[in-house]
Amino acid sequence: MGTKGAILIAGGAGYIGAHCSKAVADAGFTPICYDNLTLGHRSFVQWGPLVVGDIADSIKVASTIRQYDVQAVMHFAASSAVGESVADPQKYYLNNVAGTLGLLQGMREAGCTRLVFSSTGAVYGNAGREPIPESAAGPTVNPYGRSKYMIEQILSDYRAAYGFSAIALRYFNACGADASGAIGELRDPETHLIPRALMAILGHVPDFAIFGTDYETPDGTAVRDYIHVDDLAAAHIAAIGRLMEGHRGGAYNLGTGSGYSVREIVDAIRNETGEQVPLVYRERRPGDPPVLVADPRRAEQELGFKPRRSDLGHIIRSAWAWHQKAHPRIA
Repeated sequence: MGTKGAILIAGGAGYIGAHCSKAVADAGFTPICYDNLTLGHRSFVQWGPLVVGDIADSIKVASTIRQYDVQAVMHFAASSAVGESVADPQKYYLNNVAGTLGLLQGMREAGCTRLVFSSTGAVYGNAGREPIPESAAGPTVNPYGRSKYMIEQILSDYRAAYGFSAIALRYFNACGADASGAIGELRDPETHLIPRALMAILGHVPDFAIFGTDYETPDGTAVRDYIHVDDLAAAHIAAIGRLMEGHRGGAYNLGTGSGYSVREIVDAIRNETGEQVPLVYRERRPGDPPVLVADPRRAEQELGFKPRRSDLGHIIRSAWAWHQKAHPRIA
């Protein structure tokens, strides 16, 4: 057991959960990975024990918390594809909202009231061009964003009624891979821009597409704020520290405050890899806003967090190293 106790990592066998598990272990805690392995990878569980279970199973959540004397919970277990959420909203409300209620019930039964929740910039909908402050949340434009915003509101009610201390971290575009090369983005199907582009170069994605070239942006493609997954992990450690000090919680953006268009990302990938991304152009996807860029100042001021590994070159180099290992080139 880590010298500081145990942290339950719900969804710890996934991309962000695994990187945060490593950071938790490096910070002196023991990460207890709690994952149903529907999308997670057993091979990503390297820094603590694995409990195979679903967050909706409040009885198993409670027993796991008691067994390991868990000090706090990090919650990454969610469905997260915008397009799929538009096509199948029921899946998102069941997995994300109802599942989180099961997790919270298990936490209450076991007397654990500290939670760091993986939220999203999708809570801002079409919030506008400028860096977006936390106060701009809602209305959302897709069921994925709505499900996460509902959970944030539930957490606010749990703070008021049950004494929970919960921090919601609103990620913008998580990307990159750990420098060790042991973990990275690994989904089937892969839906995120940077890994799909790299997999297209390596021959694993036959239909890499830019969705929408007529947005009201400088080059017509959507603009997003990209943050390295190791920076996300550092922010979670900062959030856990604040909760341990008695912080009651709130919502914080995790981004850099700078945006890149899809075309700029593709150009940067060509510059870093020396290879052309094979691509096609398609219509906009439903539920995709033109611009999402974070105002990161509140996280810096209140959590003491500032991204340090999120320059675009480092993001792409670390992701490229991972994908060449995880998806060897198809001749």
